[in-house]
Amino acid sequence: MSTLISTDLVGLDEDLGGTSTDVIRALAARVAASGRAGSADSLADDAITREASVGTGVPGGIAIPHARSASVTEPTLAFSRLARTVPFGAPDGDADIVFMIAVPEGADSDHMTVLSTLARALIRDDFTAALRAAKTPADIVTLVDDEVSGEVAETRGTTGTSTADATTASSAAGADGARRPKLVGVTACPTGIAHTFMAADALVAAAKRLGADLQIETQGSSKVTPLDPAVIAEADAVIFAVDVDVRDQSRFAGKPVVRGPVKRGVDAPDAMVKEALAAATDPKATRVGGSATAGESAAQGKQSFGSSLKRWLLTGVSYMIPFVAGGGLLLALGFLLSGYEIAGNAATVLTDYSLTNLPPEGLQYFLGAAAFQIGNLSMGFLVAALAGYIAYAIADRPGIAPGFVAGAVAVFMGAGFIGGLVGGLLAGFAAYWIGRLDVPRWLRGLMPVVIIPLLGSIFASGLLVLVLGGPIAALTVALTDFLNGLNGGGAIVLGVILGLMMCVDLGGPVNKVAYSFAVAGLSAGSLTDNPAPLMIMAAVMGAGMVPPLAMALASTVLYRKGFTQVERSNGTAAWLLGASFISEGAIPFAAADPLRVIPASMVGGAVTGAISMAAGVTSQAPHGGIFVFFAIGNLGMWVVAILAGTVVSAFVLVGLKKFVRRSTPAGADASAEAAEAGSVVGQRSPVAA
Repeated sequence: MSTLISTDLVGLDEDLGGTSTDVIRALAARVAASGRAGSADSLADDAITREASVGTGVPGGIAIPHARSASVTEPTLAFSRLARTVPFGAPDGDADIVFMIAVPEGADSDHMTVLSTLARALIRDDFTAALRAAKTPADIVTLVDDEVSGEVAETRGTTGTSTADATTASSAAGADGARRPKLVGVTACPTGIAHTFMAADALVAAAKRLGADLQIETQGSSKVTPLDPAVIAEADAVIFAVDVDVRDQSRFAGKPVVRGPVKRGVDAPDAMVKEALAAATDPKATRVGGSATAGESAAQGKQSFGSSLKRWLLTGVSYMIPFVAGGGLLLALGFLLSGYEIAGNAATVLTDYSLTNLPPEGLQYFLGAAAFQIGNLSMGFLVAALAGYIAYAIADRPGIAPGFVAGAVAVFMGAGFIGGLVGGLLAGFAAYWIGRLDVPRWLRGLMPVVIIPLLGSIFASGLLVLVLGGPIAALTVALTDFLNGLNGGGAIVLGVILGLMMCVDLGGPVNKVAYSFAVAGLSAGSLTDNPAPLMIMAAVMGAGMVPPLAMALASTVLYRKGFTQVERSNGTAAWLLGASFISEGAIPFAAADPLRVIPASMVGGAVTGAISMAAGVTSQAPHGGIFVFFAIGNLGMWVVAILAGTVVSAFVLVGLKKFVRRSTPAGADASAEAAEAGSVVGQRSPVAA
């Protein structure tokens, strides 16, 4: 492990300048002088850019400037013990101990594990005290080698969770026999080298001090081992100390959550843990969005293949939706500004004209052409993004390139959405298995950036081109023809089914399947030649608006005394959520009373879906609710369908509340608010989700 640092990379009691930029440039020059970076300026610029986003100072007078840089040839540590302290953004003052971590773009997981282990050591008082007491550069090198070599690196770096997890998880009860609060969390920073792991250890230590059990999933650059689903299911609250998106966030759906930047996990871990403990018992606490069913199978331990498959597909869909949402709205805007004929003219208009040479139709027509063309290009990413992020869900970053290529091939073969699903799965499996091969150390750095993308693309895309693409394309054509042939009773039945699916789990997997089905066909829809996909989109969006609108109507207008004050407050917010097509606005009601809220929602959703399909309503926008009215064909009937479903659903819910009583579990008291409002005797007060 001594290859990471050598005595020529260490400086003791030196003055490198009065700013963090001065220190970073001096250490970058030191790295370049040792032959480990091709350009000191390039490395320094990358590290300074990283420093500008979030300061790398941590409590205790420590700073860890770090960066991935194309100029770095091998993972390297440079060290300085400063003669005068320099500000690096730590909350408790300036730094006198500086470790610069320089990482090449293709660093292998072993080196990333070692570097993350070192970063974790820097929040330990004994290690930093030894750095300050060192007499020679050789002492520093020895300290680093002892910290990151052998058993230490193996036990600390490869599990994907904090080193203290085993300690905190081992004692489920305190000294008095009472159950200890259980927390889970995720830490992640943009580079995934230092703060990710330091925050994890700081939070775990804080939880132990506060009498709680905390297990952390570190989503860093080294291997990530997900938290056990059973552990997530038992958790009372979640801590997200992250600067990037949490991978597979739906696993934590419904849990009270405390969020903050990863640096807060390092600087103020006790505060974050205290907030999480408070949120665990607060019915009004913010909760993780997504499907509550995502964690229901957690008690079964390891996920089944079916559960994993669902998670992979939903990950692909979640990353695909922004392309479709933005693209669909731009297409609709193009039609609004320039008329429907712009579909065949947009490229020509943009090629032949400009803002200084407007077409005869004028500025509005030109802007409409621009909006349509940008939207059309955005929609072109639909299948590739779906396949790429399905592969990402299976194999992490190495799966993205083969997945995107497979998605593009699926489009080329005419295999469409189904081809993207198959291509993403093939690419993900290929990338996953290739990544598990035991290769020589010299080859590991090439695996994620060359070998896996190459072989994964050959396997997945080759199968699509040579074997699977043709049959899938034929299936896609047959499905399209079937949808186009639906009319009358068949269309109404499809509307009922889609409405039921949109309302059965309020943003959960079934809801997402119906929504994905609608979105998948949107790019192929046409008002003149192929309206069926646009009709499906309108029915799906309309039905998805019904549950929150119905909850709002029932709780704030029709039957206020049947709902608690908390529910009435949620109902007020649900008006806007429903109008915006955010089905999750009904979750607080469903969480408190699922056996009455969900059936009522499903009835209303079915009504809306049936009316929308029967009236031939179309939508060229995949999201936005009533605020994308300009993208809705036959807007009047769409509004009628939504109002009808909302009223039906609200009256069904009121009827169920009045005549279908729910008894209180033994030992539970009736809600004071419910009693005051005259609600059904024994009904429990709901918890806002």
